[in-house]
Amino acid sequence: MYASREDIGYDFGDDSKVGSKPIKPNPNIDGGWAWMIVLSSFLVHILIMGSQMALGILNMEWLEEFNQSRGLTAWVSSLSMGITLIVGPFIGLFISMCGCRTTAIIGGILNALGWILSAYASNVHYLFLTFGVTAGIGSGMVYLPAVVMVGQYFQNRRALAQGLSTTGTGFGAFLMTALLKYLCTEFGWRNAMFIQGAISLNLCVCGALMRPLSPKELREKYVVGNDSEENRAKALSQSTETIKSNGVLGEEPEKKEEAANEEVLGSVQHIEIGGKSGSGRSMYGLRLFKTVSQLTVTVRKGFALWYSSYFGAASLFTNRVFVAFIIWALFAYSSFVIPFIHLPEIVKQYKLSRQDNVFPLTSIIAIVHIFGKVILGIISDLPCISTWNVFLMANFTLVTCILTLPLMQTYIGLAVICALIGFSSGYFSLMPVVTEDLVGTKHLANAYGIIICANGISALFGPPFAGWIYDITQKYDFSFYIAGLLYMVGIIFLLIQPCIQKKQSRHKSTEEAQV
Repeated sequence: MYASREDIGYDFGDDSKVGSKPIKPNPNIDGGWAWMIVLSSFLVHILIMGSQMALGILNMEWLEEFNQSRGLTAWVSSLSMGITLIVGPFIGLFISMCGCRTTAIIGGILNALGWILSAYASNVHYLFLTFGVTAGIGSGMVYLPAVVMVGQYFQNRRALAQGLSTTGTGFGAFLMTALLKYLCTEFGWRNAMFIQGAISLNLCVCGALMRPLSPKELREKYVVGNDSEENRAKALSQSTETIKSNGVLGEEPEKKEEAANEEVLGSVQHIEIGGKSGSGRSMYGLRLFKTVSQLTVTVRKGFALWYSSYFGAASLFTNRVFVAFIIWALFAYSSFVIPFIHLPEIVKQYKLSRQDNVFPLTSIIAIVHIFGKVILGIISDLPCISTWNVFLMANFTLVTCILTLPLMQTYIGLAVICALIGFSSGYFSLMPVVTEDLVGTKHLANAYGIIICANGISALFGPPFAGWIYDITQKYDFSFYIAGLLYMVGIIFLLIQPCIQKKQSRHKSTEEAQV
Protein backbone atom coordinates (compact mmCIF):
# COMPACT_ATOMS: atom_id res chain seq x y z
CA MET A 1 0.00 0.00 0.00
CA TYR A 2 2.08 2.92 1.32
CA ALA A 3 5.42 2.42 2.94
CA SER A 4 8.02 5.11 2.87
CA ARG A 5 7.87 8.80 3.53
CA GLU A 6 7.52 9.29 -0.21
CA ASP A 7 4.50 6.98 -0.22
CA ILE A 8 2.50 8.33 2.71
CA GLY A 9 4.56 11.40 3.36
CA TYR A 10 3.99 15.08 3.19
CA ASP A 11 6.74 17.23 1.74
CA PHE A 12 7.41 20.26 3.92
CA GLY A 13 10.58 21.08 2.06
CA ASP A 14 12.87 20.48 5.02
CA ASP A 15 14.97 17.64 3.58
CA SER A 16 18.57 18.39 2.83
CA LYS A 17 19.97 17.66 -0.57
CA VAL A 18 22.50 14.92 -0.86
CA GLY A 19 25.90 16.44 -1.32
CA SER A 20 28.52 15.29 -3.75
CA LYS A 21 31.12 14.77 -1.01
CA PRO A 22 30.77 11.74 1.27
CA ILE A 23 29.96 12.69 4.84
CA LYS A 24 31.18 10.63 7.76
CA PRO A 25 28.23 9.29 9.78
CA ASN A 26 27.76 10.73 13.25
CA PRO A 27 28.57 7.96 15.79
CA ASN A 28 25.67 9.13 17.98
CA ILE A 29 23.11 8.56 15.20
CA ASP A 30 21.87 4.94 15.32
CA GLY A 31 24.54 4.20 17.94
CA GLY A 32 26.59 5.60 20.82
CA TRP A 33 24.54 7.95 22.98
CA ALA A 34 21.43 7.04 20.98
CA TRP A 35 21.11 3.87 23.06
CA MET A 36 21.21 5.92 26.25
CA ILE A 37 18.26 7.86 24.83
CA VAL A 38 16.46 4.54 24.27
CA LEU A 39 17.20 3.57 27.90
CA SER A 40 15.89 6.92 29.14
CA SER A 41 12.71 6.58 27.07
CA PHE A 42 12.29 2.97 28.26
CA LEU A 43 12.38 4.07 31.91
CA VAL A 44 9.96 6.93 31.17
CA HIS A 45 7.48 4.45 29.71
CA ILE A 46 7.83 2.22 32.78
CA LEU A 47 7.23 5.06 35.25
CA ILE A 48 4.48 6.88 33.33
CA MET A 49 2.61 4.63 30.93
CA GLY A 50 3.21 1.50 33.03
CA SER A 51 1.84 3.21 36.14
CA GLN A 52 -1.24 4.37 34.25
CA MET A 53 -1.89 0.87 32.95
CA ALA A 54 -1.90 -0.34 36.58
CA LEU A 55 -4.49 2.19 37.77
CA GLY A 56 -7.18 -0.49 37.86
CA ILE A 57 -5.72 -1.50 41.25
CA LEU A 58 -6.15 2.02 42.67
CA ASN A 59 -9.54 2.37 40.98
CA MET A 60 -10.91 -0.50 43.12
CA GLU A 61 -9.43 1.11 46.25
CA TRP A 62 -11.07 4.44 45.40
CA LEU A 63 -14.44 2.74 44.84
CA GLU A 64 -14.31 1.27 48.35
CA GLU A 65 -12.90 4.40 50.01
CA PHE A 66 -15.19 7.08 48.56
CA ASN A 67 -18.26 4.94 47.72
CA GLN A 68 -18.98 6.78 44.46
CA SER A 69 -20.35 5.44 41.16
CA ARG A 70 -18.07 3.58 38.75
CA GLY A 71 -18.56 6.26 36.11
CA LEU A 72 -17.48 9.11 38.42
CA THR A 73 -14.56 7.21 39.94
CA ALA A 74 -13.25 6.19 36.52
CA TRP A 75 -12.78 9.89 35.72
CA VAL A 76 -9.73 9.97 38.01
CA SER A 77 -7.82 7.42 35.92
CA SER A 78 -9.09 8.71 32.60
CA LEU A 79 -8.18 12.32 33.49
CA SER A 80 -4.62 11.27 34.26
CA MET A 81 -4.30 9.23 31.05
CA GLY A 82 -6.15 11.73 28.91
CA ILE A 83 -4.37 14.88 30.08
CA THR A 84 -0.98 13.16 29.69
CA LEU A 85 -1.75 12.92 25.99
CA ILE A 86 -4.03 15.93 25.44
CA VAL A 87 -1.36 18.42 26.53
CA GLY A 88 0.88 17.12 23.70
CA PRO A 89 0.50 20.18 21.41
CA PHE A 90 1.28 22.58 24.26
CA ILE A 91 4.25 20.48 25.35
CA GLY A 92 5.43 20.82 21.74
CA LEU A 93 5.60 24.58 22.41
CA PHE A 94 7.67 23.97 25.56
CA ILE A 95 10.03 21.73 23.59
CA SER A 96 10.42 24.37 20.87
CA MET A 97 11.37 26.99 23.46
CA CYS A 98 13.18 25.07 26.22
CA GLY A 99 14.27 21.80 24.64
CA CYS A 100 13.40 18.22 25.56
CA ARG A 101 15.76 17.95 28.54
CA THR A 102 14.43 20.95 30.52
CA THR A 103 10.81 20.09 29.70
CA ALA A 104 11.23 16.51 30.93
CA ILE A 105 12.92 17.49 34.20
CA ILE A 106 10.17 19.98 35.06
CA GLY A 107 7.57 17.36 34.15
CA GLY A 108 9.19 14.78 36.45
CA ILE A 109 8.92 17.13 39.42
CA LEU A 110 5.29 17.94 38.61
CA ASN A 111 4.36 14.27 38.19
CA ALA A 112 5.89 13.29 41.55
CA LEU A 113 4.09 16.22 43.21
CA GLY A 114 0.75 15.00 41.82
CA TRP A 115 1.22 11.49 43.25
CA ILE A 116 2.29 12.79 46.68
CA LEU A 117 -0.57 15.30 46.99
CA SER A 118 -3.06 12.59 45.98
CA ALA A 119 -2.10 10.61 49.09
CA TYR A 120 -4.01 13.21 51.14
CA ALA A 121 -7.23 13.09 49.08
CA SER A 122 -10.46 13.47 51.03
CA ASN A 123 -12.79 12.83 48.07
CA VAL A 124 -12.83 11.92 44.38
CA HIS A 125 -12.97 15.56 43.26
CA TYR A 126 -9.70 16.25 45.09
CA LEU A 127 -8.13 13.44 43.05
CA PHE A 128 -9.40 15.07 39.85
CA LEU A 129 -7.14 18.05 40.55
CA THR A 130 -4.09 16.42 42.11
CA PHE A 131 -3.83 13.11 40.27
CA GLY A 132 -5.82 13.81 37.12
CA VAL A 133 -4.56 17.31 36.29
CA THR A 134 -1.26 17.81 38.15
CA ALA A 135 0.23 14.35 37.65
CA GLY A 136 -1.28 14.21 34.15
CA ILE A 137 0.40 17.42 32.98
CA GLY A 138 3.69 16.30 34.52
CA SER A 139 3.45 12.96 32.72
CA GLY A 140 2.81 14.70 29.41
CA MET A 141 5.86 16.93 29.88
CA VAL A 142 8.07 13.84 30.18
CA TYR A 143 6.36 11.47 27.75
CA LEU A 144 6.50 13.57 24.57
CA PRO A 145 10.23 14.48 24.89
CA ALA A 146 11.01 10.78 25.48
CA VAL A 147 9.39 9.87 22.15
CA VAL A 148 10.77 12.82 20.19
CA MET A 149 14.36 12.28 21.32
CA VAL A 150 14.37 8.67 20.07
CA GLY A 151 13.15 9.92 16.68
CA GLN A 152 15.96 12.49 16.56
CA TYR A 153 18.75 10.04 17.40
CA PHE A 154 17.74 7.25 14.98
CA GLN A 155 17.56 7.13 11.20
CA ASN A 156 17.86 3.55 9.93
CA ARG A 157 16.56 1.71 13.01
CA ARG A 158 13.74 3.97 14.08
CA ALA A 159 11.04 1.29 14.35
CA LEU A 160 13.30 -1.01 16.38
CA ALA A 161 14.44 1.83 18.66
CA GLN A 162 10.89 3.03 19.27
CA GLY A 163 9.82 -0.58 19.81
CA LEU A 164 12.51 -1.18 22.43
CA SER A 165 11.84 2.08 24.25
CA THR A 166 8.05 1.68 24.32
CA THR A 167 8.29 -1.87 25.67
CA GLY A 168 8.66 0.00 28.95
CA THR A 169 4.85 0.32 28.90
CA GLY A 170 4.49 -3.47 29.05
CA PHE A 171 7.24 -3.93 31.63
CA GLY A 172 5.81 -1.05 33.63
CA ALA A 173 2.25 -2.39 33.55
CA PHE A 174 3.48 -5.77 34.82
CA LEU A 175 5.83 -4.36 37.47
CA MET A 176 3.59 -1.51 38.64
CA THR A 177 0.55 -3.78 38.92
CA ALA A 178 2.49 -6.09 41.25
CA LEU A 179 4.08 -3.15 43.10
CA LEU A 180 0.81 -1.26 43.67
CA LYS A 181 -0.94 -4.48 44.78
CA TYR A 182 1.80 -5.11 47.31
CA LEU A 183 1.97 -1.50 48.54
CA CYS A 184 -1.82 -1.22 48.89
CA THR A 185 -1.97 -4.51 50.81
CA GLU A 186 0.92 -3.70 53.13
CA PHE A 187 0.64 0.07 53.62
CA GLY A 188 -2.76 1.15 52.25
CA TRP A 189 -3.45 3.06 49.05
CA ARG A 190 -2.50 6.46 50.50
CA ASN A 191 1.01 5.42 51.49
CA ALA A 192 1.28 3.52 48.21
CA MET A 193 0.70 6.74 46.27
CA PHE A 194 3.21 8.59 48.46
CA ILE A 195 5.88 5.95 47.76
CA GLN A 196 5.04 5.98 44.06
CA GLY A 197 5.52 9.75 44.05
CA ALA A 198 9.03 9.32 45.44
CA ILE A 199 9.78 6.71 42.77
CA SER A 200 8.52 9.10 40.08
CA LEU A 201 11.30 11.58 40.89
CA ASN A 202 13.52 9.27 38.82
CA LEU A 203 11.84 10.88 35.80
CA CYS A 204 14.13 13.87 36.40
CA VAL A 205 17.14 11.59 35.93
CA CYS A 206 15.63 10.28 32.70
CA GLY A 207 15.19 13.86 31.50
CA ALA A 208 18.82 14.68 32.32
CA LEU A 209 19.93 11.89 29.96
CA MET A 210 18.16 13.56 27.01
CA ARG A 211 21.21 15.33 25.59
CA PRO A 212 20.11 17.45 22.62
CA LEU A 213 21.69 17.05 19.19
CA SER A 214 23.44 20.09 17.77
CA PRO A 215 22.16 21.60 14.48
CA LYS A 216 25.27 20.22 12.76
CA GLU A 217 24.52 16.70 14.02
CA LEU A 218 20.92 16.98 12.82
CA ARG A 219 22.08 18.06 9.34
CA GLU A 220 24.49 15.12 9.20
CA LYS A 221 21.61 12.81 10.10
CA TYR A 222 19.49 14.06 7.21
CA VAL A 223 22.28 13.93 4.64
CA VAL A 224 23.59 10.52 5.62
CA GLY A 225 20.06 9.15 5.94
CA ASN A 226 19.08 10.41 2.50
CA ASP A 227 22.28 9.06 0.96
CA SER A 228 21.83 5.61 2.48
CA GLU A 229 21.63 2.88 -0.15
CA GLU A 230 19.45 0.84 2.19
CA ASN A 231 16.87 3.63 2.47
CA ARG A 232 16.82 4.21 -1.26
CA ALA A 233 16.39 0.50 -1.99
CA LYS A 234 13.59 0.26 0.54
CA ALA A 235 11.82 3.29 -0.90
CA LEU A 236 12.15 1.97 -4.47
CA SER A 237 10.94 -1.51 -3.58
CA GLN A 238 7.87 -0.30 -1.70
CA SER A 239 6.91 2.86 -3.53
CA THR A 240 3.80 2.76 -5.70
CA GLU A 241 3.05 6.41 -6.29
CA THR A 242 3.99 9.62 -4.55
CA ILE A 243 1.29 11.45 -2.68
CA LYS A 244 1.91 15.16 -3.01
CA SER A 245 0.19 18.08 -1.37
CA ASN A 246 -0.02 21.81 -1.90
CA GLY A 247 1.41 23.37 1.25
CA VAL A 248 5.13 24.10 1.57
CA LEU A 249 6.58 25.62 4.67
CA GLY A 250 7.83 29.05 3.87
CA GLU A 251 11.43 29.66 4.80
CA GLU A 252 11.35 33.41 4.18
CA PRO A 253 9.46 34.33 7.36
CA GLU A 254 11.90 32.27 9.40
CA LYS A 255 14.86 34.01 7.77
CA LYS A 256 13.33 37.41 8.42
CA GLU A 257 12.66 36.42 12.03
CA GLU A 258 16.26 35.28 12.51
CA ALA A 259 17.58 38.48 10.95
CA ALA A 260 15.45 40.57 13.30
CA ASN A 261 16.61 38.54 16.30
CA GLU A 262 20.27 38.92 15.31
CA GLU A 263 19.74 42.66 14.94
CA VAL A 264 18.32 42.88 18.46
CA LEU A 265 21.18 40.91 19.98
CA GLY A 266 23.71 42.86 17.93
CA SER A 267 22.40 46.17 19.21
CA VAL A 268 22.57 44.87 22.80
CA GLN A 269 26.18 43.78 22.30
CA HIS A 270 27.03 47.17 20.77
CA ILE A 271 25.57 48.96 23.78
CA GLU A 272 27.46 46.63 26.11
CA ILE A 273 30.79 47.31 24.36
CA GLY A 274 30.16 51.03 24.33
CA GLY A 275 29.31 51.04 28.00
CA LYS A 276 32.36 49.18 29.26
CA SER A 277 33.76 52.37 30.66
CA GLY A 278 30.62 52.90 32.74
CA SER A 279 29.93 51.93 36.29
CA GLY A 280 29.63 48.35 37.54
CA ARG A 281 25.92 48.84 38.18
CA SER A 282 25.37 49.89 34.57
CA MET A 283 27.28 46.83 33.32
CA TYR A 284 25.16 44.58 35.49
CA GLY A 285 22.02 46.13 34.03
CA LEU A 286 23.32 45.64 30.49
CA ARG A 287 24.14 42.00 31.14
CA LEU A 288 20.69 41.46 32.62
CA PHE A 289 19.15 43.14 29.58
CA LYS A 290 21.22 40.93 27.27
CA THR A 291 20.09 37.79 29.11
CA VAL A 292 16.44 38.84 28.90
CA SER A 293 16.86 39.65 25.19
CA GLN A 294 18.37 36.23 24.46
CA LEU A 295 15.55 34.55 26.36
CA THR A 296 13.01 36.61 24.42
CA VAL A 297 14.62 35.59 21.12
CA THR A 298 14.51 31.92 22.12
CA VAL A 299 10.85 32.16 23.11
CA ARG A 300 9.95 34.00 19.88
CA LYS A 301 11.72 31.46 17.70
CA GLY A 302 10.14 28.52 19.52
CA PHE A 303 6.68 30.05 19.36
CA ALA A 304 7.11 30.89 15.66
CA LEU A 305 7.98 27.27 14.85
CA TRP A 306 5.10 25.97 16.97
CA TYR A 307 2.62 28.47 15.52
CA SER A 308 3.63 27.81 11.90
CA SER A 309 3.15 24.06 12.41
CA TYR A 310 -0.40 24.43 13.68
CA PHE A 311 -1.80 27.65 12.23
CA GLY A 312 0.61 28.76 9.50
CA ALA A 313 0.15 28.57 5.75
CA ALA A 314 1.76 25.15 5.68
CA SER A 315 -0.25 23.80 8.59
CA LEU A 316 0.02 20.13 9.37
CA PHE A 317 -3.74 19.97 8.88
CA THR A 318 -3.38 20.53 5.13
CA ASN A 319 -1.96 16.99 4.94
CA ARG A 320 -5.12 14.94 4.41
CA VAL A 321 -3.55 11.61 5.31
CA PHE A 322 -2.36 13.14 8.57
CA VAL A 323 -5.89 14.41 9.26
CA ALA A 324 -7.20 10.85 8.70
CA PHE A 325 -4.54 9.68 11.16
CA ILE A 326 -5.90 12.16 13.74
CA ILE A 327 -9.47 10.90 13.25
CA TRP A 328 -8.24 7.32 13.78
CA ALA A 329 -6.46 8.40 16.99
CA LEU A 330 -9.68 9.94 18.33
CA PHE A 331 -11.34 6.52 18.40
CA ALA A 332 -8.47 4.08 18.88
CA TYR A 333 -6.93 4.56 22.31
CA SER A 334 -10.05 4.08 24.43
CA SER A 335 -10.34 0.52 23.12
CA PHE A 336 -6.95 -0.24 24.65
CA VAL A 337 -7.47 1.69 27.91
CA ILE A 338 -10.94 0.37 28.85
CA PRO A 339 -9.74 -3.23 29.51
CA PHE A 340 -6.95 -2.03 31.80
CA ILE A 341 -9.29 0.07 33.94
CA HIS A 342 -12.29 -2.27 34.08
CA LEU A 343 -10.84 -5.80 33.73
CA PRO A 344 -10.39 -6.18 37.52
CA GLU A 345 -14.10 -5.44 37.92
CA ILE A 346 -15.04 -7.78 35.04
CA VAL A 347 -13.02 -10.60 36.63
CA LYS A 348 -14.81 -10.00 39.92
CA GLN A 349 -18.19 -10.01 38.15
CA TYR A 350 -17.43 -13.34 36.44
CA LYS A 351 -16.19 -14.80 39.77
CA LEU A 352 -12.71 -15.47 38.37
CA SER A 353 -10.78 -13.65 41.10
CA ARG A 354 -8.97 -16.79 42.28
CA GLN A 355 -7.40 -17.47 38.87
CA ASP A 356 -6.78 -13.77 38.27
CA ASN A 357 -4.90 -13.44 41.56
CA VAL A 358 -2.50 -16.16 40.38
CA PHE A 359 -1.84 -14.46 37.04
CA PRO A 360 -3.75 -11.18 36.43
CA LEU A 361 -5.22 -10.64 32.97
CA THR A 362 -3.76 -7.13 32.85
CA SER A 363 -0.32 -8.66 33.43
CA ILE A 364 -0.89 -10.97 30.45
CA ILE A 365 -1.63 -7.95 28.27
CA ALA A 366 1.47 -6.20 29.62
CA ILE A 367 3.88 -9.11 29.09
CA VAL A 368 2.73 -9.95 25.56
CA HIS A 369 2.65 -6.22 24.78
CA ILE A 370 6.44 -6.17 25.28
CA PHE A 371 7.01 -8.87 22.68
CA GLY A 372 4.47 -7.29 20.33
CA LYS A 373 6.30 -3.97 20.25
CA VAL A 374 9.72 -5.53 19.65
CA ILE A 375 8.55 -8.04 17.04
CA LEU A 376 6.43 -5.52 15.12
CA GLY A 377 9.34 -3.06 15.23
CA ILE A 378 11.77 -5.64 13.81
CA ILE A 379 9.31 -6.67 11.09
CA SER A 380 8.69 -3.04 10.09
CA ASP A 381 12.42 -2.38 9.69
CA LEU A 382 12.79 -5.18 7.11
CA PRO A 383 13.48 -3.75 3.61
CA CYS A 384 10.64 -5.69 1.99
CA ILE A 385 7.99 -4.83 4.60
CA SER A 386 5.75 -1.76 4.72
CA THR A 387 5.49 -0.10 8.15
CA TRP A 388 2.11 1.27 7.11
CA ASN A 389 0.74 -2.20 6.29
CA VAL A 390 2.06 -3.70 9.55
CA PHE A 391 0.40 -0.83 11.41
CA LEU A 392 -2.97 -1.47 9.73
CA MET A 393 -2.88 -5.26 10.25
CA ALA A 394 -2.17 -4.81 13.97
CA ASN A 395 -5.12 -2.40 14.22
CA PHE A 396 -7.48 -4.89 12.56
CA THR A 397 -6.38 -7.60 14.99
CA LEU A 398 -6.89 -5.35 18.02
CA VAL A 399 -10.38 -4.19 17.04
CA THR A 400 -11.42 -7.82 16.44
CA CYS A 401 -10.25 -8.73 19.95
CA ILE A 402 -12.14 -5.82 21.51
CA LEU A 403 -15.38 -6.91 19.83
CA THR A 404 -14.80 -10.54 20.86
CA LEU A 405 -13.84 -9.98 24.52
CA PRO A 406 -17.43 -9.71 25.91
CA LEU A 407 -18.19 -13.16 24.48
CA MET A 408 -15.51 -14.77 26.67
CA GLN A 409 -16.62 -15.62 30.20
CA THR A 410 -13.95 -18.16 31.18
CA TYR A 411 -10.47 -17.36 32.42
CA ILE A 412 -8.80 -19.26 29.54
CA GLY A 413 -10.88 -17.46 26.92
CA LEU A 414 -10.21 -14.06 28.46
CA ALA A 415 -6.49 -14.87 28.77
CA VAL A 416 -6.25 -15.72 25.04
CA ILE A 417 -8.04 -12.50 24.03
CA CYS A 418 -5.87 -10.45 26.42
CA ALA A 419 -2.73 -12.00 24.92
CA LEU A 420 -3.88 -11.01 21.42
CA ILE A 421 -4.74 -7.51 22.66
CA GLY A 422 -1.26 -7.22 24.16
CA PHE A 423 0.52 -8.34 20.98
CA SER A 424 -1.54 -6.34 18.47
CA SER A 425 -1.34 -3.18 20.60
CA GLY A 426 2.40 -3.33 19.96
CA TYR A 427 1.63 -1.05 17.01
CA PHE A 428 2.06 1.84 19.47
CA SER A 429 5.80 1.57 18.79
CA LEU A 430 5.09 2.26 15.10
CA MET A 431 3.05 5.43 15.70
CA PRO A 432 6.08 7.78 15.95
CA VAL A 433 7.60 6.14 12.85
CA VAL A 434 4.40 6.54 10.82
CA THR A 435 4.05 10.13 12.05
CA GLU A 436 7.62 10.97 11.07
CA ASP A 437 7.07 9.41 7.64
CA LEU A 438 4.03 11.64 7.21
CA VAL A 439 5.49 15.00 8.26
CA GLY A 440 9.29 14.68 8.59
CA THR A 441 11.61 14.90 11.58
CA LYS A 442 11.43 18.70 11.77
CA HIS A 443 7.70 18.63 12.56
CA LEU A 444 7.68 15.37 14.53
CA ALA A 445 7.29 16.99 17.97
CA ASN A 446 4.25 19.06 16.99
CA ALA A 447 2.69 16.37 14.79
CA TYR A 448 3.09 13.60 17.35
CA GLY A 449 1.79 16.02 19.97
CA ILE A 450 -1.44 16.32 17.94
CA ILE A 451 -1.72 12.54 17.58
CA ILE A 452 -1.29 11.83 21.28
CA CYS A 453 -3.67 14.72 22.03
CA ALA A 454 -6.32 12.89 19.98
CA ASN A 455 -5.42 9.68 21.81
CA GLY A 456 -5.80 11.59 25.07
CA ILE A 457 -9.33 12.68 24.20
CA SER A 458 -10.12 9.03 23.48
CA ALA A 459 -8.60 7.92 26.79
CA LEU A 460 -10.36 10.74 28.65
CA PHE A 461 -13.90 9.71 27.70
CA GLY A 462 -13.46 5.94 27.21
CA PRO A 463 -13.32 4.58 30.81
CA PRO A 464 -16.02 6.92 32.23
CA PHE A 465 -18.25 6.00 29.28
CA ALA A 466 -17.74 2.29 30.01
CA GLY A 467 -18.49 2.89 33.69
CA TRP A 468 -21.62 4.89 32.80
CA ILE A 469 -22.86 2.08 30.53
CA TYR A 470 -22.30 -0.40 33.37
CA ASP A 471 -24.24 1.77 35.82
CA ILE A 472 -27.19 1.64 33.40
CA THR A 473 -27.06 -1.96 32.14
CA GLN A 474 -25.05 -3.67 34.92
CA LYS A 475 -22.92 -5.17 32.13
CA TYR A 476 -19.70 -4.10 30.35
CA ASP A 477 -20.61 -5.82 27.05
CA PHE A 478 -22.08 -2.77 25.32
CA SER A 479 -19.07 -0.66 26.29
CA PHE A 480 -16.73 -2.94 24.33
CA TYR A 481 -19.10 -3.21 21.36
CA ILE A 482 -19.50 0.56 21.00
CA ALA A 483 -15.78 1.22 21.53
CA GLY A 484 -14.92 -1.45 18.94
CA LEU A 485 -17.31 -0.04 16.33
CA LEU A 486 -15.94 3.49 16.78
CA TYR A 487 -12.42 2.08 16.48
CA MET A 488 -13.43 0.41 13.20
CA VAL A 489 -14.63 3.78 11.89
CA GLY A 490 -11.18 5.23 12.57
CA ILE A 491 -9.48 2.38 10.72
CA ILE A 492 -11.77 2.92 7.72
CA PHE A 493 -10.63 6.55 7.60
CA LEU A 494 -7.02 5.36 7.49
CA LEU A 495 -7.84 3.11 4.55
CA ILE A 496 -10.02 5.49 2.54
CA GLN A 497 -8.10 8.78 2.69
CA PRO A 498 -4.78 7.54 1.18
CA CYS A 499 -6.73 5.81 -1.61
CA ILE A 500 -8.67 8.99 -2.39
CA GLN A 501 -5.51 11.07 -2.39
CA LYS A 502 -3.75 8.52 -4.59
CA LYS A 503 -6.65 8.63 -7.07
CA GLN A 504 -6.61 12.45 -7.09
CA SER A 505 -2.86 12.43 -7.71
CA ARG A 506 -3.29 10.08 -10.69
CA HIS A 507 -6.10 12.23 -12.09
CA LYS A 508 -3.98 15.36 -11.75
CA SER A 509 -1.03 13.67 -13.46
CA THR A 510 -3.29 12.57 -16.33
CA GLU A 511 -4.60 16.12 -16.82
CA GLU A 512 -1.08 17.54 -16.84
CA ALA A 513 -0.02 14.93 -19.40
CA GLN A 514 -2.95 15.83 -21.66
CA VAL A 515 -2.10 19.53 -21.43
